[in-house]
Amino acid sequence: MTRLRNVLLAVVSVAVLAGVAVGCNAQSSHEGAPAHETASDKAFGERVRTYLLSHPEVLEEAFERLQSKQEADKQALASGAIASHRQALEHDPRDPVLGNPNGTVTVVEFSDYRCPFCKAAEPEVEKLLAEQKDVRLVIKEFPIIDWEDQSHLSRDAACVVLATLPQGKYAAVHRAMLAQKAKLEDTVVNETLLGVGIDVAKARALASDKAIDAQLADTYKLAHELGVDGTPGFVVGDTLIAGAQMDALRTAIAAARTAAVKQR
Repeated sequence: MTRLRNVLLAVVSVAVLAGVAVGCNAQSSHEGAPAHETASDKAFGERVRTYLLSHPEVLEEAFERLQSKQEADKQALASGAIASHRQALEHDPRDPVLGNPNGTVTVVEFSDYRCPFCKAAEPEVEKLLAEQKDVRLVIKEFPIIDWEDQSHLSRDAACVVLATLPQGKYAAVHRAMLAQKAKLEDTVVNETLLGVGIDVAKARALASDKAIDAQLADTYKLAHELGVDGTPGFVVGDTLIAGAQMDALRTAIAAARTAAVKQR
């Protein structure tokens, strides 16, 4: 219903603009433009109005086509950007890798530990990695929810998680953080890290390292270049998948696997 409401609002806006245009035409008719043009515009507007009232489903169809076109346009732009940034996207040595580190199919996930959709997708992602042993999952820590609530919780969480990498337990940390339902304040994060055997003092000391700030800055820049503006965001081959669309992710992985076989 919200989607249809937005469409109706857009149509109303167009109608208002059309009314302004007709008013301008009417003014012009007094300056020599043929009066029948105004009458024709009015008649056409009435026919459109009558048709839309009789067939409101057309609005929904038009919106769906617009969405499809916008998605296709976004995908085309993303494909070019992905190709240009392949190395930074798939092979940045600073990024943690889950699944098979030598896998022939690389999936990149942009993730935020406070994102409810990332949390919901995590079990499905783990299932996918367990089933498909040739998948290499690169995690891009992408704390963006702070931008919505003007906090620093997502960024702080991302920094301390990246700071645990030297301790060799990233996979357990990543899963535990996404499973955490409490607000990610320092005490909650510390307890979560302790629960998977992390030396919290060491991680906290490293979390403020400028190298981690630089890594996050690079991820923000890369996401902007690719058009990734939400989490989770997945990249497989030249395909960008916005949101936790697991069927689309599996389809993209299958396509990438087929493409890799053909290139051998």
